Amino acid sequence: METVLNLLLIRFGLIAGGLVVLGLVVFGVAVSLRRRGKGDRVRDGVATAARFAGRVLDERHTGGSRARRGGGLGNRFAREAVRRIDDSVTRRDR
Repeated sequence: METVLNLLLIRFGLIAGGLVVLGLVVFGVAVSLRRRGKGDRVRDGVATAARFAGRVLDERHTGGSRARRGGGLGNRFAREAVRRIDDSVTRRDR
């Protein structure tokens, strides 16, 4: 039993560490692009991807049964994040 718990703890540590490193890399790339003046191009690309992802998630959410449409917390969170990114870019363009 102790061995299983140790393996689970090690697995959790590796996953958490990987997510932290991935976050730092993404943050570093964002800062680098912003300093080079390419932030607007990236923001436009993210806006396009956010609109596409929003349409895909909304289509998935509106059709079929609850099991098929995946109405879980993860999908709701992803849809809200996509909408916020899309709204912030739209407000900036006005």
